[in-house]
Amino acid sequence: MSINKLRSALYKTAKILGDINAVKRGTVGKRVGRRIAGKGTGRLLGKLFK
Repeated sequence: MSINKLRSALYKTAKILGDINAVKRGTVGKRVGRRIAGKGTGRLLGKLFK
């Protein structure tokens, strides 16, 4: 297994664990909002530095 595949698997696992934690705490809406904001910011910066 390459380092990139391992790294990808670890990030996916962390994302799932974060989702589970948000459900337990009742902060799903906040998490979804932050995820959308992060994706938008990432896309904007990607276009800016392309």
